Amino acid sequence: MLNYLDFEKPIAELETRVAELRETANSSEDIDIDAEVARLETKANKLLRDTYAKLSPWQKAQVARHPDRPHFKDYIAGIADDFVPLAGDRAFADDPAIIGGLARIEGRRVMLLGHEKGDDTASRLKHNFGMAKPEGYRKAIRLMRLADRFGIPVVTLVDTPGAFPGVQAEERGQAEAIARSTEECLALKVPMVAVIVGEGGSGGAVAIATANRVLMFEHAVYSVISPEGCASILWRTADKAAEAAEAMKITAQDQQALGVIDRIVDEPLGGAHRDPEAAIGALKGALIEELDGCSKLSPNKLRDQRRAKFLAIG
Repeated sequence: MLNYLDFEKPIAELETRVAELRETANSSEDIDIDAEVARLETKANKLLRDTYAKLSPWQKAQVARHPDRPHFKDYIAGIADDFVPLAGDRAFADDPAIIGGLARIEGRRVMLLGHEKGDDTASRLKHNFGMAKPEGYRKAIRLMRLADRFGIPVVTLVDTPGAFPGVQAEERGQAEAIARSTEECLALKVPMVAVIVGEGGSGGAVAIATANRVLMFEHAVYSVISPEGCASILWRTADKAAEAAEAMKITAQDQQALGVIDRIVDEPLGGAHRDPEAAIGALKGALIEELDGCSKLSPNKLRDQRRAKFLAIG
C-alpha cells in the first residue's frame, strides 16, 4: 500500500478506484471491467506524469522525505557486492546515523559511506533519523583516510536533515568534526563521488559530499537549512515553508544551474519510492560511469580539481 503525499490525493483516488475494480473482477467471473480499468489506469498515469512534471520546490522536499524512498541499506543491497561494514571512530563510539565499509561495485573496489535514516520507528530511533553526531563524522574521516592509504575510491550517499543539534553533540565538538570531515574530503588523492539521494541538509551533508563529482536524484533536495527552519527565522512561522523552499533554490535542477552539483540522476515516474529497484539501478549505472571517469585522473589532479571546484562555488 503506497503512502500518498498531500498533493497526490487526486492520484490516490484514481489508483484506489482501479484497485477496487480489480478486486471486484477477481471476486466475480461474470463481470468484465477490463475496459474501465484500462481507462482509469491511463488517466491515473497521465495525472501522475503531469503532477511530477511540475512539482514545486516544497513538493520536491516532501518527495525527498518520503518514508518509502530507498535508504542506505537498500542501496547497499542493490549496488554493492561483498559489503564489509567498518564501525567506530576509535575515539568515542560508533554512530549508526552514518554507515560505512568496504565494497565492490561491479568489480570496482570502493569505500561506501552514507546516512541511514531507518524505515520504521525502532530503526529511525536507532539511526537518529540520519542525523549524525561528531563520532559519525570522525568515523567517516577514519574510513576516508583508510581508503586514501590503500588507493580505494570513496562513494558517499547523502540523506540527512542535518547534523544532530543536541547538547551532547555540541559538547563533543560537532562543528569541529564537520569541518575536519570536509577538510578530509578535500585532501583525498583518490576519486570521490557523492550522491544526494534524499535530503542534503546543511553542513551535515557537505561533510561527506565535498567530492570530485556530486550527483543528485531528480527529486532530492540540497540546502543550507530546511525550508521550515528558514521560514521560522525569516517569518517566525514554519507555515511559510513553501515560500522559503521556492526562494532557497533547493531542487536538483536549481543546484545544477548554480554549479553546486554536476549531474542529475533520473527517478522512476512518481519518485524513487514507487519503484526503488529502478531508482537503485539508475544510480548504480551513474556511479559506474563517474568512477570510471574519475579513475583517468592522477591523484594530484583529483585533489586539485576537487579543491578548485568548491573554491569556485559562490
